[in-house]
Amino acid sequence: MDIKSIEKIVSLSKRRGFIFQSSEIYGGLASTWDYGPLGVEMKNNIKNLWWQDIVTSRRNVVGMDAAILMHPEVWEASGHVGQFNDPFVKCSDCSKFFRIDKIWDEIWNSPWSKSLTETMIGDKDTMYLLQWAKTKGKKLAPNLALVKEPEVTISWIVELHQKFHGVDLDFKNFIGRIACSRDGVAKIPCPSCGNPLPDQYMAANLMLETFLGPVQETAQKIYLRPETAQGIFVNFNNVVNTARQKLPFGIAQLGKAFRNEITTGNFLFRTREFEQMEMEYFIYPEDAKEQLEYWSQERLNWYKNLGVREEKLRLRPHDKDELAHYSTACYDVEYEFPFGWSELEGIADRGTYDLDQHNKYAKKKQIYFDQANNKHFVPTVIEASAGVDRAFLTCLVDAYREEEVNGELRIMLKLSPKVAPITCAVFPLVKKDGLPEIAEKILLVGDTVGPDDLDPHTCYDTGGGNVIDQVCEGLFAYDLFDPDMKIIPRLA
Repeated sequence: MDIKSIEKIVSLSKRRGFIFQSSEIYGGLASTWDYGPLGVEMKNNIKNLWWQDIVTSRRNVVGMDAAILMHPEVWEASGHVGQFNDPFVKCSDCSKFFRIDKIWDEIWNSPWSKSLTETMIGDKDTMYLLQWAKTKGKKLAPNLALVKEPEVTISWIVELHQKFHGVDLDFKNFIGRIACSRDGVAKIPCPSCGNPLPDQYMAANLMLETFLGPVQETAQKIYLRPETAQGIFVNFNNVVNTARQKLPFGIAQLGKAFRNEITTGNFLFRTREFEQMEMEYFIYPEDAKEQLEYWSQERLNWYKNLGVREEKLRLRPHDKDELAHYSTACYDVEYEFPFGWSELEGIADRGTYDLDQHNKYAKKKQIYFDQANNKHFVPTVIEASAGVDRAFLTCLVDAYREEEVNGELRIMLKLSPKVAPITCAVFPLVKKDGLPEIAEKILLVGDTVGPDDLDPHTCYDTGGGNVIDQVCEGLFAYDLFDPDMKIIPRLA
């Protein structure tokens, strides 16, 4: 699946009622999306499967639902007000913004970089570089130094190559050289147009502010929560005292979060309003390594159980320079999207950072009493943080199929019955001979029959199959000439 497939999935999602552009009749609002009739069913299926796997199937994990609006000191204590600001740069030519920590991913996945990489695969000399610069480069990266002054740029590459006796340049060094200034200083190029990006970075506050009170002059400035986790931490004692849980135990919740992202895009992957599925698992400090490994595998397996192809998933440990300020170790569950490997979920050892911070700022302390050892202490936390929208997008991308049938292109979604919005369909092929009446009777009981592990959502269509391309491979229908016989149509 190539990068254009995301555009195809956006188009399919709108046509079939999965996702709509928010406020479309007013021109839309950037990177905001509405879930349509099929989309909301599929999204709820994903959320229900997560809740069942994390909460209801485990005796030592409980759920909660914290408010979106919280006291502003919560975010001061957590570090979000002071530290939740990603450095970014702005291209002076095309005026696009890019996060510094994602800049090389953006370059690697940019159309001009992919085109240039394909051109230079194998034993190629500088003539190929020159040809690319004068043809494809002009269209894809008009402001790249290699395109604007190819002879000058190539001369610097040749000189560097000769100086170091033919040593090969890695990707970053090579890109830096083809974007270099006239005096040969390597630059980072804009992923969009190739223009050299400035050396000075800016900081962006990712917190979305609002005001609590009818009059802004006297209202209290608060924030739309950037994560659901803090709602769990500030309620730690409340849950311990009421749920009577003992270590190890978890607290989980589903809910909306908001981040003023610098660069949004790739459909549902990065948006400013999104829904999280988070669990904080409280443990003894000496069990951190074992529990981090356990939950990392558990969460990877959950995506496999959604029907996502195993070869498209991986578990990647973070390097030390990737770790958040509160984390000592972290794994990412990643999926290979058309735009590259990207994070679906982070499983992190947060240590005691969050509870320690709230104990510094708040009057009421969040401390656990270990009756067996007769001592008070702050437990360590293993966090599993996933995005509902990213899980939804993953299921769509992974299920997308194109095939040719009798010379015509057929597009379908090969969804697992667990997440599919429709799992039972009733199709009276003709509107006579009593078939519509039989179909109506079957429809009435459609929500109570089906495979043991499914909760079928029944679809009824008197047109005889107009929705057949919206459902999953495991869909079951009924032969209306013999209603007792269940048939499984092969859709993929």
